[in-house]
Amino acid sequence: MELYLPDFAYQNGAIEKGTAVAVENGRIVETGPAEALRQTYPHAEKKDWAGLVLVPGTVNAHNHCFQSLLRGIATDRPFLEWRDEALYRYSQRFSPEDIYTGALFAFGEMLKCGVTTVCDFFYLHNFGTESDEQILRAAHDLGIRLVLARTMYDWTGAPAGYVETIEDAVENTRALAKKYNGSGMATVLPAPHSLHAASLDMVRAGHALAKELDTCFHIHVAEEPFEVEQVKREYGGLTPLEVLDKAGVLDARTVIVHGVWLQKSEIERLGAAGGKLAYCPSSNMFLADGITDIPAMRKAGVLIGLGSDGACSNNRISVFEEMRMAALLQKANTCDALCLTYKDAFAMGTENGGELLGLPVGKLEAGYFADFVGVRLSDLSMQPVSPSGEQILPNLVYAMQPTAIAHVVVNGRQVVENGALLTVSEQKLVSEIARTMAHLRGEA
Repeated sequence: MELYLPDFAYQNGAIEKGTAVAVENGRIVETGPAEALRQTYPHAEKKDWAGLVLVPGTVNAHNHCFQSLLRGIATDRPFLEWRDEALYRYSQRFSPEDIYTGALFAFGEMLKCGVTTVCDFFYLHNFGTESDEQILRAAHDLGIRLVLARTMYDWTGAPAGYVETIEDAVENTRALAKKYNGSGMATVLPAPHSLHAASLDMVRAGHALAKELDTCFHIHVAEEPFEVEQVKREYGGLTPLEVLDKAGVLDARTVIVHGVWLQKSEIERLGAAGGKLAYCPSSNMFLADGITDIPAMRKAGVLIGLGSDGACSNNRISVFEEMRMAALLQKANTCDALCLTYKDAFAMGTENGGELLGLPVGKLEAGYFADFVGVRLSDLSMQPVSPSGEQILPNLVYAMQPTAIAHVVVNGRQVVENGALLTVSEQKLVSEIARTMAHLRGEA
């Protein structure tokens, strides 16, 4: 057993002084006053986190890890130009080892930014399940908790490597889920890409598989105006949420991604069905998608988690960054300073993300996985710190820079120490990224 002893810790929506966290076998056993826990667990290994605030690890509810290798390519372009010149141009060239390197790159950067759980929406099926296994291998090697949202994609206008038959998509996803679900560190769930990239039969098959596996299912919805108009043309004037509802796949298992261009009635329908939202504010801004109506979503009872989206459409992959962006963007859009507070944003990036993914993560609470971050209070971006600590939480959301992140623990195992990865060599990773990019550009 380990007993973590920080100066402050996040508890019940606030920062508390002198709170300790007891951990055993990858789970939090108890939290409470440090002196009381010292007496309760006298033989526990003491982890001196003096000068730190201990907070839940953040949950990245939506990412595409291979896109980290495409960061800085086709920037400042309209969505369809960006898609064709970055994703479609390069993704067909990825080898299995390239996929592994991209995942190692993305997940390693995330860990250094305080992400302890990531949901990766992955659709490079050039090598069947071997492609997926590279993502799972990278997550294992780094020590990050992974939800693989295995994409189901049958629109033939996309690169051939994305596309599978409905039967193959279901069987491949099912096989991976049977192999990994229940392992603790990896979960596989179905993710029909969207109504413009997956047929309605594919979407129905993904929903049915989610019921079979007892997971949620993820789907891009109303990210761009062209998508909404295309859906209306193809489905007799129905909007995206209306199509999903009529097809019988809109329920508490449904996690939509983006939801930028939903009508008020669709938002209400999503909330009434128990549906959830993976919100990616920075990506929506970067691609000029628009602004999701988060106050309306919250009013309708929609559970909201935060995602970075891929690193070539953001281009950062920090959930702390998304907390800040979500709050500021919604304030600017509504001219209401209280429409989304720092407490709301912090919950979206931690416990809401865990609930959205169906995992016991995002809280410092007995029974939850021991996934947490130690933030250095002496970092200039965390100053000033009052004796009671009431400025710490707003500073975490609005001011903190990655330089403040000292230690990261996932499943009770420390994977970042003093800002450096412990599980892989960063120097070697940088070399592998250079080698991979030379290959993708056709230079080697």
